[in-house]
Amino acid sequence: MIGKKIRLERIINRNSRRTVIVPMDHGVTVGPIEGLADMRTAVSNVVAGGANAILMHKGIVRAGHRGTGGDVGLIIHLSAGTSLSPDPNAKELVCTVEEALKLGADAVSIHINLGAGTDKEMLRQLGHISERCLEWQMPLVAMMYTRGSKIDNEYDVKYVKHAARVGAELGADIVKVPYTGSVESFKEVVAGCPVPVVIAGGPKMDSDEDIFKMVAGALAAGAAGLSIGRNAFQHKNPAKMIYALSQIVHNNASVEESLKMLR
Repeated sequence: MIGKKIRLERIINRNSRRTVIVPMDHGVTVGPIEGLADMRTAVSNVVAGGANAILMHKGIVRAGHRGTGGDVGLIIHLSAGTSLSPDPNAKELVCTVEEALKLGADAVSIHINLGAGTDKEMLRQLGHISERCLEWQMPLVAMMYTRGSKIDNEYDVKYVKHAARVGAELGADIVKVPYTGSVESFKEVVAGCPVPVVIAGGPKMDSDEDIFKMVAGALAAGAAGLSIGRNAFQHKNPAKMIYALSQIVHNNASVEESLKMLR
């Protein structure tokens, strides 16, 4: 498994064993939203802030490649769905592990919505991709959500810990899930998942303090970091925001210290 280990070290800090991932795959789902119209600028901002990795679709790799500046890990997203679809919760594979390797990826990711009408197809995709990742020694990030008619609250710990466990059971190296809202409840998620867990950022928040509190709570519960998009690249100062988040993740900065970094 040395191949996976080497690649994982490109997206996870070797000293803290934590990671700051910035997903930038939103263009397929909702179009060129604020913060992602100019991909080179967007990538430069998060790299300047100290992100460990960025996550994007295969066709945007060239648009986001800068040719200068600091290095950053590259995660290529393999699944997609749009907000225009009759079933926005359905995700389809649009890239292969082999394509991602050719594009220079350090890891790949896949999105699963448990509880959706097509969740059995998405689970099949996860099983297939994890097999290809094992073959090529490519780290796999599984974005695990619970969305559908049977899900009354996708942040409920009973759903989140189930989703995290499914990702680990089917071969993910890192699992991404929503934060459950408290240190105590998120500890259940981490305890039941034998691979590193990172939290999603969710919708754009109004308060920087709320974001920092969420991240600090997840870390206190044992999370391995974060995967935050809109709350980072849509911030009025993305580089400073990523820097402040990185200080919480890697250096255990307090919420108060991080807020000062933004001023």
